[in-house]
Amino acid sequence: MAKAVKTNVMRLLDAAKIKYEAKEYPVDEHDLSGSHAADLMGVDHGSMFKTLVLKGEKTGYLVCCIPVDGEVDLKKAAKAAGDKKVEMLPMKDLLSVTGYIRGGCSPIGMKKRFPTYLDSSALEYEKIAVSAGMRGVQVILSPEDLVEYVGAKITNLM
Repeated sequence: MAKAVKTNVMRLLDAAKIKYEAKEYPVDEHDLSGSHAADLMGVDHGSMFKTLVLKGEKTGYLVCCIPVDGEVDLKKAAKAAGDKKVEMLPMKDLLSVTGYIRGGCSPIGMKKRFPTYLDSSALEYEKIAVSAGMRGVQVILSPEDLVEYVGAKITNLM
């Protein structure tokens, strides 16, 4: 039997004594979408959050967590960050900035702590899923624990 994966995200949550459930799903290299992952895990798309990294004109990097089927509203993200304009981080810069690859980017355990914003829809759920820091693995935890651990602000991002 395959040994259960233990990611850095899980080690950080364990160290902080935060309860979570890890869930693995098969990775499809042709479809890294969160919607596909949510289907494979059999969870409500609204409760599974993707982690997007943006760069503000003045404020620098910021992290936005939104439901997998959603699209971040750049104006709302800029306003939340107190900036005039933000744009998505180019994919080629993701690993060097966060320490994570596409499809495995988590708001927990990035190289540096960036201002993090969680879409307010997260509060509609008792538990939400975010990447465990690698493709094919999610951690499921309470939105309140995530907010507290990463110091996130709850705001409307879509």
